[in-house]
Amino acid sequence: MQRHETLELVMGTARFTGPRSVEVALNEGGVRRLTAEHVFINVGARNRIPDLPGLDAIDHLDSTTLMELGEVPEHLIILGGGFIGLEFGQMFRRFGADVTIVDSSRLAAREDPDISEAIEEIFRGEGIDVVTEAVARSVASTPAGGVVLSVRLDGQDRLIRGSHLMVAVGVVPNTDLLDLASAGIAEDDRANIVVNDRCETTAEGVWALGDVTGAPPFTHTSYDDYRIIRQNLLGGGGGSWAGRIIPYAMFTDPQLGRVGMSEREAQGAGRNIRVAKLPMSRVARAMETDETRGFMKAVVDADTGAILGAAVLGVEGGEVVTVLQMAMMGGLPWTTLRDAVIAHPTFSESLNNLFMTL
Repeated sequence: MQRHETLELVMGTARFTGPRSVEVALNEGGVRRLTAEHVFINVGARNRIPDLPGLDAIDHLDSTTLMELGEVPEHLIILGGGFIGLEFGQMFRRFGADVTIVDSSRLAAREDPDISEAIEEIFRGEGIDVVTEAVARSVASTPAGGVVLSVRLDGQDRLIRGSHLMVAVGVVPNTDLLDLASAGIAEDDRANIVVNDRCETTAEGVWALGDVTGAPPFTHTSYDDYRIIRQNLLGGGGGSWAGRIIPYAMFTDPQLGRVGMSEREAQGAGRNIRVAKLPMSRVARAMETDETRGFMKAVVDADTGAILGAAVLGVEGGEVVTVLQMAMMGGLPWTTLRDAVIAHPTFSESLNNLFMTL
């Protein structure tokens, strides 16, 4: 353990033994029992391990152990086409590895189909083998020290051979060792801690923040949870995540920046929408930097003019989508961005042209 004037860091595995009471099995040996007026749970999540026959018998990789490799894999197979799998897949392809990405649905399946299709085109253009709509059946090691993944694709079995396997099929919250019931803390059916909009759990004096609550699993979400708790405990109250808009970015090249509703989500919610779309090949700054892959897309309410969401698959997509987030936070209609004077030549300047398509 380490001490500071107002902070003590205790290293070990903790579990609740009662209301606001924690027992810690210390890494250095022994047990430490702690009680407090306020308890904050921010234990995060870990990589989900699928129930795949043979997986427990091979040395598979995840987003942590992949970064600890001392050499570039000859052929990296990635199981999972979400953001983590895509970021690492492109990275290791550029490091010189052959890369195969396998997903049971499509790449970035949470996004609209046109986003997935554009990402797949970009990845195939970089020599990455993309295998979608493929159900993993089993995995085994080979005599040469590699791996072979068996998948069901188009009604037939297919074997994918590689040197390494990375599993990137999502995360699970780190609640299984906490014995939450002992403290009266409720979980949902996915083992996430149930919280209200103030980040309070069902137990008095116990707060939870970050991935463990089932909120969007991003660092900035956890930091905003901290802001809410700080406001409620130290700032006079009123902290809440009700109505907050959480953007996110996938740091492939080019980036994908996203905020608010996708087109599919807006349609599912029964909204009367219009969709603005602009290829990056019509963005002046993209042409000047010779990177015109991808497109910009915004979903607006046809009745009110409100911006409901946006996706920017292109250079600095995460930065450009932040401009759209600010407009959404301020309640600006899409016409304001269409007519705004934005510095030339910037990527954000293209928002004029994006909304001119409406």
